[in-house]
Amino acid sequence: MPSNFLMDRRTCLKGLGASLALPLLETMGWAEPARGKAVKPPVRIGFMYMPHGVIMDQFWPATAESFLSAPPPALESLRPVLKECLLMKGISGVPIAPFNGAPHALELSTWLTASLPDSHKRNKINIAISADQIAANYVGAMTSLPSLELATMPQTHIEHQEGLNEGYYSHCSYRSATQAVPAEINPRSVLNRLFKKDASGGNGRKPSAQTEALDQSMLDLVLGGARDFRRKLPPDDQQKLDEYLDSVRSVERRIAAMEYRQKEAALEAAGVSASKRNASDSPPIEVRIPVSDKRSEYMQVMCDLNVLAFQTDTTRVSTYIGSTPNGVSYPELGFKDEHHSQTHHNNQADKVDKIAKITAFNISQFAYMVKKMHSLREGSGTLLDNCIMMWGSGLEDGNKHSRENLPFIIAGKGGGSVNTGRFLPGIKGNQGDLLTTLLACAGVPLDRPIGIATKQITEMIRQG
Repeated sequence: MPSNFLMDRRTCLKGLGASLALPLLETMGWAEPARGKAVKPPVRIGFMYMPHGVIMDQFWPATAESFLSAPPPALESLRPVLKECLLMKGISGVPIAPFNGAPHALELSTWLTASLPDSHKRNKINIAISADQIAANYVGAMTSLPSLELATMPQTHIEHQEGLNEGYYSHCSYRSATQAVPAEINPRSVLNRLFKKDASGGNGRKPSAQTEALDQSMLDLVLGGARDFRRKLPPDDQQKLDEYLDSVRSVERRIAAMEYRQKEAALEAAGVSASKRNASDSPPIEVRIPVSDKRSEYMQVMCDLNVLAFQTDTTRVSTYIGSTPNGVSYPELGFKDEHHSQTHHNNQADKVDKIAKITAFNISQFAYMVKKMHSLREGSGTLLDNCIMMWGSGLEDGNKHSRENLPFIIAGKGGGSVNTGRFLPGIKGNQGDLLTTLLACAGVPLDRPIGIATKQITEMIRQG
C-alpha cells in the first residue's frame, strides 16, 4: 500500500498549524521592569569567522589550569578578558561526505548551519537556515534590523569544488535553505543602514491596519500539529514546511513587536519613560571610518559598527566574515603570501609561522571588539555580560582539512547563562550541538535541533 496521501488545501490549512508561543519577553529583557529596578538588558548573539583553521599547538591551551595564567600565543590578545571567555576542545564539524573534494566550499557554509548541501542540487543553494537567522526570526522583530551581516571582502569567490554553487564559498548566513544572505563590506554603507534609513523600511510606507489584520489571520490558520504532520512528509516537503513555519514565526514576532511598540507609545504619551537604557549605561561609542587601507583598521571599524549596533539595540544578531577562502593576504604582517597557500605548509617552519601570525591577527580583531564591549557599562554590568560572541573557523587544520576539533572561542556571559573563564578540553559534541546550546543560552527556543545536533552541551551552561 503506498505511503503517500492526498488532502485538499482547506483541510491542510486547518490541520497544519504549529502552536507557537509568543516571545518570552522577560527572558529577553523586553518586559517592563519592576518598580525601582533597572531595565534588564536583552541578550545579543554574534559570530565572527576566519577560514582555514589554526596551528593547533599555538591555539589550544596546554592545560585547563593554564588557560587564564599562561594562554597560548594565538590567544595572547584576549588575556585581559579571558575570564569572560570560554574555550572548548572536542567540537567536531559536519562530516562532509559525499563532498570530500569540497573542503573550502563547506567550511563556511556549514559553520552556522551544521548541515550539508543537498547533494542532488549541487549547483543551487540548498542547505538549511543558519543559526543567526533562527535567532533573528525570534528576536529580530524587536529591533529596526533583524540581523546584521558584515564581511571584509567581496563575496565573489568561485572554485566549483564538487560542482557546488559558488555561494557556498562566501556565505555563512541563510535565511532559509535556499536563500543566502549577502553581507555588507562597506563601513559607510553599514553606518547609513544602521542610522539613516527611515522607519518605514526605506519605501515611505507604513504598515496598515489591513496588513496587520492579514498577518493575524495568517497566524489563525496555523493551528497545532505541525510536528506530527511533518513526520509523514517526504524530505522535500519537510523542507518546504520548515521554511513556511520559519516565515510564520517571523510574522508572529512582528505582531508581538507591534503590540510592544504600541504599549511603549502609550506610556510615552502618558508621560512615563519607556526607555530601555539605564541612566548609568555608557553613551553610544563613536565610529570613525578609516582612510587608510590597513586591514586591522578596516576590521576594527566593522567591529565598532557591530558594537554600536548592539549598544543601541539596533539589532541583537550579527555575523562578521573576517575573510573568505583564497585571495586573502596580510601585508600588514610583513609578507604578501596568500593565507590559503600557506596553510598547506607540510610543517615548513616559515609557513607555519605565517599561519600562526595570521591566526593571532584575526583573533586580535575579535579581542578588540570583545574588550570594547567589556569596557562599556550596561545595566548592572557590561555590554559583554549581555552578549554571546563566538569566534571560530570551519576547519581545524588547513594543512589536512581536518574537522575533528574545530577552534571556537566564546566570549560573554549571555546575561548570566554562560559559565566563562574556563578551558574545557574533554568536550564531546558537534557543531550543531554548540549552535543549539548557544541559541538556548540566548533565550531562543528551538522546535528542532540545528543541523546534526543531538544534544545541548551542558558543561558550558551556568547552573543555578
